[in-house]
Amino acid sequence: MSIQGRRVISEAYGELESEVPDSVARAMRWLRAPRMRWLRITAGVLFLVAGCLWFLPVVGLEFLPVGLLLLAEDVPFLRKPVGRMILWFVDRWRAARRWWRTTRTPHAR
Repeated sequence: MSIQGRRVISEAYGELESEVPDSVARAMRWLRAPRMRWLRITAGVLFLVAGCLWFLPVVGLEFLPVGLLLLAEDVPFLRKPVGRMILWFVDRWRAARRWWRTTRTPHAR
């Protein structure tokens, strides 16, 4: 199960890195380095706490998936479900972007 979870989370990171700007992708790769473990765990917990404070004007629910993604790198039982969630988000993002592009393009008549 751990190997399959590792595969799913790696795929999720790869798909996510292909959708974000290069600077964000570099930061994600840097955070995934083994020596950044304590920073990942600390940042993941802080993002989860911030996500739970979604009703405040500065933070929001978008911090929850980021916190889970950071923690999933180091918590084996989170890898598979979080990886699948991120893959689902990326798929929905791509579908929304395709829809937006098709509605914004003028149709030839």
